[in-house]
Amino acid sequence: MSEVKQVYLDNNATCMVSPGVRDAMLPFFGELYGNPSSMHNFGGQVAVHVKAAREKVAALLNVSPDEIVFTSCGTESDNHAIRGVLEANPEKRHIVTTKVEHPAVLNVYRFLAKKKGYRVTELEVSKQGDLDLDQLREALTPDTAILSVMAANNETGTLFPIDEIGAIAREKGVIFHTDAVQAVGKIPLDLKKIQCDLLSLSGHKLHTPKGIGALYIRKGTRISPFMIGGHQENGRRAGTENVPYVIALGKACEEAMNDIFDENNRVRKLRDKLEEGLLSVIRQAHINGNPRWRLPNTTNIGFEAVEGEAILLHLSAAGIAASSGSACTSGSLEPSHVLMAMQTPFSYAHGSVRFSLSKFTTEEEIDYTLKVVPSVIQKLREMSPFYDPNK
Repeated sequence: MSEVKQVYLDNNATCMVSPGVRDAMLPFFGELYGNPSSMHNFGGQVAVHVKAAREKVAALLNVSPDEIVFTSCGTESDNHAIRGVLEANPEKRHIVTTKVEHPAVLNVYRFLAKKKGYRVTELEVSKQGDLDLDQLREALTPDTAILSVMAANNETGTLFPIDEIGAIAREKGVIFHTDAVQAVGKIPLDLKKIQCDLLSLSGHKLHTPKGIGALYIRKGTRISPFMIGGHQENGRRAGTENVPYVIALGKACEEAMNDIFDENNRVRKLRDKLEEGLLSVIRQAHINGNPRWRLPNTTNIGFEAVEGEAILLHLSAAGIAASSGSACTSGSLEPSHVLMAMQTPFSYAHGSVRFSLSKFTTEEEIDYTLKVVPSVIQKLREMSPFYDPNK
């Protein structure tokens, strides 16, 4: 086996741009530079490509193209969904979400509670990160403006039953938003069957460059525009379209439709090989999250009595990129809010590492990682005053 020098296992933070996506973008940095809103041929020929990209995004979710709004990222999509619904439904002052949402959702709701006086219910999760749907049902009231529950957790990969949650929300007459940034393209999502009103997605988790996202808005959903100005996106999001990136998202969604079988088979097998290999040779380690109901590309493993940051630095020195949680909170030395909500023991939470694969991950890279990680953990434990080898 040849020695692998660089292994990227942080695809839940961002992905490499796929060659097909890059090639699809290039003409729009050159001869296809027209404004798609212009009446002349320069604009018209570009508008045709924007329309086709919208159709590809819609096809991945099995929705109508006019229900897709292009945004700059997943965070904008989340903010548009949340703040747009609250502005359009000012008589309702209650919000329901979970304690394990991405900061793009959780911090918005906490801001609204502190600055705008909204009542926010943050639902607890189990030790495996699962929701109690009876508690969710009880939390929804006639005053609830919006329910936000992620489709898949970005740190542990745990999947939430958004089909059942959507049915409960519909029964209660509550608008349901799901942050599906980590789920889109990794698992099938048919929004003809899932009763969600709003869904956020981000391109750079689908192998586009950073700077493009989308928001699905079900027809008939009461929501205000997030940006005011021109007529773009049917008046729902003003501003000239970021055409090369819109094209990129359309191509990425097309590729995701073709690759989703591979994602749920080859990539899952590589993830399982990595996970089983590490747990078989490293004592006092366990999986964080629901081991049966999670994304096919993600494993989050807690290593007792070592610091996650130290693990990541040693792995980086060996050419392996992984993460201790969300890239949006990587500057914090506090344990993950997700793992704390799951009541993960502090000694494991501080030593937790997320490995997230992609369609470009190879078996050779997994073999190299299996060679490196155990020696890193052993070295750090030998220096740790908290490690007890007799446990």
